[in-house]
Amino acid sequence: MELGGAKLREWLINRRNELDLTQAEVAQEANIKRSTYSMIELGERNASVSNAKKIANALGFDWTIFFDDECHETCNFENSIDVS
Repeated sequence: MELGGAKLREWLINRRNELDLTQAEVAQEANIKRSTYSMIELGERNASVSNAKKIANALGFDWTIFFDDECHETCNFENSIDVS
């Protein structure tokens, strides 16, 4: 996953924690393996478009954040998400 450094990984962890979810719960909601989600969250694995969409749906944000390089460096991610 091209995360643009630790900023997106930290945001992803914070988002999950704000929703009071475990990695296992996010993975179950996203219909992916917990180990896959964990590796994505830790930056050890790239998210496919399919997995990015599933994770974003489970956590309530726009999946393109995973792939928006410009936003990774300049955006405040909390203001970039669409949770409607």
